[in-house]
Amino acid sequence: MPVERFLDHLAFEKRASPLTVKAYRSDLGQFNLFLREELGLKDATEATDKAVRAWMMGLLGSGVGARSVNRKLSALRAYYHFARTVGVVQCDPTALIEPPKTPKRLPEFVAERNMEQLLNEMPWPEGFIGSRDRLILELLYGTGMRLAELLHLAPADIDLRRGTVRVMGKRNKERILPLAGPLLQLLREHMALREDLTPQADAPLLLRPDGEPLPRRTIQSLVTHYLSAVTTQDKRSPHVLRHTFATHLLEHGADLNAVKELLGHASLAATQVYTHNTVEKLKQAHRQAHPRGGADQQTTIKKT
Repeated sequence: MPVERFLDHLAFEKRASPLTVKAYRSDLGQFNLFLREELGLKDATEATDKAVRAWMMGLLGSGVGARSVNRKLSALRAYYHFARTVGVVQCDPTALIEPPKTPKRLPEFVAERNMEQLLNEMPWPEGFIGSRDRLILELLYGTGMRLAELLHLAPADIDLRRGTVRVMGKRNKERILPLAGPLLQLLREHMALREDLTPQADAPLLLRPDGEPLPRRTIQSLVTHYLSAVTTQDKRSPHVLRHTFATHLLEHGADLNAVKELLGHASLAATQVYTHNTVEKLKQAHRQAHPRGGADQQTTIKKT
C-alpha cells in the first residue's frame, strides 16, 4: 500500500496536524528504506515482527533515544492499523512489539519569580518589534497555547470586548481561552501598530516588519533569547512556557479539570503530569518546615 494513501487518511480523515503528517512520512520512509536495503523486502506490507524489532534495535544502537524510537513505533502502529482496516495486510507486525522503556521526565518550567522578572523588568525593543516580541511571550505564558496555535492566530480570533481568544488545537478542535487585563491591553496596542502593516483581520497576528508572517523558527529563537536573560535552564522553548502556564496555575490552586480544558488535552492523564511538580514542591516544604519532616530531624540527630 502506498504510504501516501495512509498519509491522506491521516490528514483528511483523522485531521492530524501537518507536523504529525510530516513526521509520519519521515518515519515510514526510513522504515521502508531499511526494509529494502537491509532485508531485501519490497515495503512495509511484507514486514514481520522480526523486521520491526531489527529496525528498532538498529535505531537504538545508532544512538536514537528511546522516546524517538517510541514515536516512530507509533507511526508504524497507525500505518498497520489502517492497512488492516483496508485489507492490505492480514496481521499487524507491531502488535506484540514492546516499546523501549523511557525514563520518566517531569515537564520543565520557569520559576514564577523569573517570569515576573522577564515580563516586568525586561528592556524590550522600541516600537513594533518590541510590542510584538513581548506579546509573543505574554500570549504563550498567559494562555498556555501551543506554538502551532499561536502561529495560526489572527486578529479575527480575538474578542477584545469579551476578553477571549479562539484557538484551533489538535485535530481541528476549537477552544476559547480567557485573556487577562494586561494581556488585553497589549493586544489592543499591538493590533493598532499592526494595522499600519496590513488591515487584514484574517491574516496572521504575528508579522515581520515587512508585513510577512513571522516564521516558526523566528518565534522559537525569540523565546529562547528572552528566556536566556532570566534563566540558565537547558530548555527555553515556547513549549516550556506552556508547561510554565500549567504549573503556575496548579501551584495557585487551579482545578485540574480546568487546566485540562485550558490546555486542550484530550484526557486528564495528559494534564496530571503537571501535578508531579506541585507535589514535589509540597514535599520540599514539608521536609523544611514540619518538625518531623526531615530537616529538623537531621539537626536534632547532629546535636545529640
